[in-house]
Parts: sequence; structure tokens; C-alpha cells
Amino acid sequence: MKRLKQILEKSAFGVCSYLGEKMGIATARVRVYFIYLSFAALGSPIIFYLFIAFWLNVKAYIKQKRRTLSE
Repeated sequence: MKRLKQILEKSAFGVCSYLGEKMGIATARVRVYFIYLSFAALGSPIIFYLFIAFWLNVKAYIKQKRRTLSE
């Protein structure tokens, strides 16, 4: 079960983990709020989620490039 949880967290871009760390809230609580909000708003928060996932991916890519250039 623990391995399945790790796979799901890794494939879900880490958006909820990132938001939870930044706001000082448990990651599980952020995920639950996101699910509730998605049902209440008929799925429109998914656009927000994908935007943040894209932004985190770009941010990681930029950091990686800076590290390779400075070495």
C-alpha cells in the first residue's frame, strides 16, 4: 500500500504536496479540499491544478539548467 501511495504521489506532479508545504497544511488535507472543490465547482479547479503542475515542471527545469551551467 505504501508503494502505491508513493507512485500516485509521484505521478500526480506533487502539486498538493507543494501547496501543503508552502501553506503549512497537511498534504492529505489539501488533497481532500481539492477534491471537494472540484466537485463543487464542476471540475474547474483542474485547470488551476494543471497550470501549477506546468509551472512547477518549468521551475524544476530552470533550476536543473542553472546547476548544469554552473558546474
